Amino acid sequence: MTVVSIITPSYNQAAYLEQTINSVLNQDYSNIEYILIDGGSTDNSVEIIKRHANRFAYWVSEKDSGQAEAINKGFAKATGEIIAWLNSDDYYLDGAVSAAVKVFDENPDIVLVYGNMLAVDENGKTFNTLNYKQLSLEDLLCFQIIGQPAVFMRRSALQKTSGLDSTFHFLLDHHLWIQLAQLGGILHVPQTWAAARYHAEAKNRAKAAEFGREAFRILDWAGNDKSLAPILNRVSRRARAAANRVDSRYQLDGGQSWSALKAWFRALTIHPPTALARMNILGSILLRLMHLDQLRELILQNRKNRYK
Repeated sequence: MTVVSIITPSYNQAAYLEQTINSVLNQDYSNIEYILIDGGSTDNSVEIIKRHANRFAYWVSEKDSGQAEAINKGFAKATGEIIAWLNSDDYYLDGAVSAAVKVFDENPDIVLVYGNMLAVDENGKTFNTLNYKQLSLEDLLCFQIIGQPAVFMRRSALQKTSGLDSTFHFLLDHHLWIQLAQLGGILHVPQTWAAARYHAEAKNRAKAAEFGREAFRILDWAGNDKSLAPILNRVSRRARAAANRVDSRYQLDGGQSWSALKAWFRALTIHPPTALARMNILGSILLRLMHLDQLRELILQNRKNRYK
């Protein structure tokens, strides 16, 4: 029976950690090697971890440099043929692991599989379903994003990459997906496997404006990679526009409305279809600039209400 290694990096998220752990331990797949790497939490995370200590293959609580180092530590401990990581504020849905194993068994040439994902708030209330599509390496270079909690990888392929780059803090997963997509096929499965939690302390909200800088760093890295550069050149305008669109979206989340607007229009001038595909970003920017945030919140609330 295939061993699946799951790594949870954790730091001061005791409010969510129990649900994350239980979502792994309560899977219907029995051959899970669960590894938890805590960064020296000062809340009651360690108490929660100790309650489940006999179910972990390995756990530690010690200071580290951040998420990438914690996950890389987990990668080094993992022995499973399939590997995933699940952050301490996210959780798996029932049957996710067994479904992923089945896909790998049926597709021996695939190095990465990914499902769909729920977006939930701090209370675990679903407010959106993130349905992805089948992506190519070119799509990844153009910042078509995969929901990280719903991703599973072959360890044999992961070991051929450089792992997570600790100098990235926001798009570190996307950087890794690009490396993996160079090694074999990636496959989307139209099933919902995980939930990602959006809350004020999450880095995708707390430091949103820094995402864009990392998008441009990925473009520079790919452009200097001898195997990626020819692929990037084929989609250069689309990729540069997409990086600006990513910057626009996260500048908006970070409260930088004018910077967000400038980034969106840069995307428009570089490759109009890429900008126009996300007119909702422009709409949200304009509502904020016109001090109509309440209208935007009403729109978002109506979307939330669909999931009641």
